[in-house]
Amino acid sequence: MREYNFKRTELEDKEVISDYFKQYPSRSCERTFVNVFLWSRHYPVKWAVIENTLVFKSEDEEHLSFAFPVGKEEDVKNVIPVLTAYCEDRGYPFSMYNVTPDNFVKLEEWFPGKYEIEYQRDYADYVYESEKLAALSGKKLHGKRNHINKFKSMFEERWSYETMTKDNLEECFQMALKWRNDNGCEEDAEKNAEMCVTLNSLRLFEELELRGGILRVDNEIIAFTLGEPVCSDTFVVHIEKAFADVQGAYPMINQQFVEHECMDYQYINREEDTGAEGLRKAKLSYRPVFLVEKGTVKEKEK
Repeated sequence: MREYNFKRTELEDKEVISDYFKQYPSRSCERTFVNVFLWSRHYPVKWAVIENTLVFKSEDEEHLSFAFPVGKEEDVKNVIPVLTAYCEDRGYPFSMYNVTPDNFVKLEEWFPGKYEIEYQRDYADYVYESEKLAALSGKKLHGKRNHINKFKSMFEERWSYETMTKDNLEECFQMALKWRNDNGCEEDAEKNAEMCVTLNSLRLFEELELRGGILRVDNEIIAFTLGEPVCSDTFVVHIEKAFADVQGAYPMINQQFVEHECMDYQYINREEDTGAEGLRKAKLSYRPVFLVEKGTVKEKEK
């Protein structure tokens, strides 16, 4: 049985993983060290370098699947049969997750007609033009402009935006704890996992080289957001938290963060909606320029 040294992602792995992602870029939100590291505390995902490719494996008692490998085309082509054999050794059918249409085109080129893909709409990333998110220009974003203008007039001379730094991190941490209490995270496993990721991202803000923005009213933090570049033209927003009872706080932190921190990037990836109806409606209302589709690949039945 083939054995490889799969391990959970730790801070010490940042250089190796980030280097692969930089060499072989993608706009998919999963293709950053921060995403891999923070969510590896909640999902059974481990990594290894096999045949010169970076391979992520998701495995528990009930399933075994790989993310599409990261590396040179020739190496990725060569590692697919190796991963297939790994699955066979363990009695699982071969499958891959987070496979983009570009990835699938390559698979078809290398192994014509061997695989099929099923796209999962719930996990497609929403990508927007940064200029549109900052300016909110045009008829279709008229409602968003109204929210921003209302916020500015309601809190005139009482609101401010600032960049997140080590000096205001503790205040963000306290705001996040209050948000957790207000939103019943203890009773909801998904919300609780997301809050753990949020708190860890604040705790390791400098080590993870994140960028953040803060919105205040009467000097109190009412919203913050965190993200990082995913490739040369795209910035990904991983986390956004605002007090729901402050009208316009969410649209305002969204617009201000892009305007102040993200204008060097053509696109903003605001991640997926996980099938939540309200979230899908909200993300669509900002008029994405395209979606990064992702699917599950398996071998066609013979």
